[in-house]
Amino acid sequence: HQIGVVVFGWNQGQRQEAQLGRTTQSFVQIPTAKLKKQVKQLCEYHGIKFVETEESYTSKTSFLDGDFLPTFGAKPEGWKPSGKRVKRGMFRTGKGLFINADLNGAANILRKVETQLGLVLVKVCRQVLTLATRFRIWETKTKKRSGTASAYHVVSV
Repeated sequence: HQIGVVVFGWNQGQRQEAQLGRTTQSFVQIPTAKLKKQVKQLCEYHGIKFVETEESYTSKTSFLDGDFLPTFGAKPEGWKPSGKRVKRGMFRTGKGLFINADLNGAANILRKVETQLGLVLVKVCRQVLTLATRFRIWETKTKKRSGTASAYHVVSV
């Protein structure tokens, strides 16, 4: 898939500072530090550049509206994002457009490292942020012996 860079959004101390009430116990158990370590190792193995950045406020701000992205602990007083997450997986921009919430957050994470990596994000538009493309990178497609159907073999790492 010609992947050259993986940008990993990470907030140091996110587990200790999570204030989710009863949800904290089940939600925070995701071992993100272990995931980050494994992704970094895979990137090194395959010669892919791994970039880590803090991801604060990336899910709350609207990429399409060009909202200001504060860093953790440096949010200006009175700052308010123009958009809003309206339900699971759906984000409404300040202009009333509906886009995928995860893609909006991912685009905002890229904005945080745009100048560092020399990225140009002007082609990222509503069409790109509406429907996620799924890549099955750990599966190989092979034909069954009868030749009429396809089977997938999962490659473990």
